[in-house]
Amino acid sequence: MSRVFIVFLTLCCVLHRTEAFAAPAKSSKSFEITGTEIYKIESATLGRTYDIYIKVPSDYTREENAKKIYPVIYMNDGPYPFLVAAGVTHMRKMDKAILVGISFAQGENGMASRVRDLTPEVDNNWTKYKTGGASQFLKFIETDIMTFIENNYRADPTRRIFAGQSLGGSFGAWVLFTKPNLFSACILTSPSLWFKNYMIFDLEKRYAETNEDLQAKVYFATGEYETPIYGMKNDMVGGLKKFTHHLRSRKYPNLVMHEEIVNGATHVTTFPIGFTKGLLWLFADTQ
Repeated sequence: MSRVFIVFLTLCCVLHRTEAFAAPAKSSKSFEITGTEIYKIESATLGRTYDIYIKVPSDYTREENAKKIYPVIYMNDGPYPFLVAAGVTHMRKMDKAILVGISFAQGENGMASRVRDLTPEVDNNWTKYKTGGASQFLKFIETDIMTFIENNYRADPTRRIFAGQSLGGSFGAWVLFTKPNLFSACILTSPSLWFKNYMIFDLEKRYAETNEDLQAKVYFATGEYETPIYGMKNDMVGGLKKFTHHLRSRKYPNLVMHEEIVNGATHVTTFPIGFTKGLLWLFADTQ
């Protein structure tokens, strides 16, 4: 068989495949996540407006569950954590809670909004963004968002879960010591414990000096590559190990804690892995 004929046959096969797998006509519909809604909440205290994204479990609308109440997982940091959580909870064994995602403030740069809202103290070393708005933002979550959710959904106020990544993770750690009874459990991934020269360690120490217990269930995770060796400005791995060591040394009777360094994970990839593993850990007794 000549080379010319072989090339001809090859081209015929390629053209045949191209026709067979031609792109289908584009649908006029967009992809939607089942069971989700978006509400706009205006905060008179903050003078800002936020969207909240809500997803209910797949069995929420079943008639036999009309009186069933559900835990709620609250997430900040815009749509990303909510989208990850919506995907993870597509699996039945983890589809047990109402998801609530909190957007960035409307009309604001996302980074500026999150830095202000998720940092507990003013740090003058941050010149590009304002810091220190966490106390007001937490009040907004508690008085406006939680009230809305618990008035309009079958939400269990005794099972509020917080999930946060990066500054959202350190925000959750700060809440542990400032309002420890607000959430029954937390999933904190890649927490920015380094904020303001590791001020969270001083806060933890002050809490321990005046409290004999910390009633909380917390899952911590940081990626293996979140160290200066791999380009990170701060040693996230070392910071988490030191922080959890301090917490364990307090021997709080009602603190249930699990921490891990996620192999092969970076600051960007830790949340999807950590949220999934944290949820499995939290729901282990309900499987």
